[in-house]
Amino acid sequence: MSDLLRRITVNPKQCSGRPCIRGMRIRVSDVLDLFAAGLSAEQILEEMPDLEADDLKAALLYASRKLNHPVLVA
Repeated sequence: MSDLLRRITVNPKQCSGRPCIRGMRIRVSDVLDLFAAGLSAEQILEEMPDLEADDLKAALLYASRKLNHPVLVA
């Protein structure tokens, strides 16, 4: 699974340092927004032909890892 995360790149000079897919200007958040809008993986790949199925998996894994931390309640 860690190989998938290599597909996520962060460059301060690209997309304001937001996580992107393989150095392209397609942000992880763009992929997540498409999933949230109800598109299937197949539809996203049709909409964004530069992406590969593993890119979508990487975006989901990245988001999962970023959100998997304790939330402190005051």
